[in-house]
Amino acid sequence: MHVPAIMDWQREVRTGLVEAVLAEGKAPAWIAEIVATAVQNEKRLLLTRLSPSAHAELPALTVQALDYDAVSRTAILGPLEPEPPQDVAVVCGGMSDLPTVHEIRRTLLFAGIGVGLFADIGVAGLWRLMDRLDEIRQYPVVVALAGMEGAIFSVLAGLISAPVIAVPTSVGYGVSAGGKLALNSALGSCAPGLVSVNIDNGFGAAQAALRILNLLRKSQAALG
Repeated sequence: MHVPAIMDWQREVRTGLVEAVLAEGKAPAWIAEIVATAVQNEKRLLLTRLSPSAHAELPALTVQALDYDAVSRTAILGPLEPEPPQDVAVVCGGMSDLPTVHEIRRTLLFAGIGVGLFADIGVAGLWRLMDRLDEIRQYPVVVALAGMEGAIFSVLAGLISAPVIAVPTSVGYGVSAGGKLALNSALGSCAPGLVSVNIDNGFGAAQAALRILNLLRKSQAALG
């Protein structure tokens, strides 16, 4: 039985966040129909968790309409700003975190926000983080990613004044497998004010950063 998707084109008006589609679990025909509907309504669209194999099964017209990135598993319908202002710092402990890092970067890019990327500066070599700390402090919002024990969350949140959004990643083995140890580290952090999203939820972290930025912009506009 065919059940058409009900798109929330008014989401940006209500929440400041543009409609997005979770591609995982959706048949290629459903995704193609959603993209066609967006094109027909002249809407921009972000698709997340679109695997390379699922992307390869899409109709040719759908593939041509989308800007696809296999690392982040995201696809974007519509134009992008070539060099948007970098308003969010994304800090990751290791190179294995990069798929989720790029999901954050692409989600923010879709919203017209650039990212300052600080990769491979985990606390196993604390000097790597300390060397970049003054740069990180220039950003109004910081997203931090880590697997293993997630130590970077507490360390970073204890050193900077900006809001820190923790993203536990499913990087690690043994007791770290699946990202639950990193998640518990973020939830049990002694650094006050640290907040966390679910494991590997780069999209959710980017949306949280956007909400904070939208409030900052409103406050700045009110002050003239």
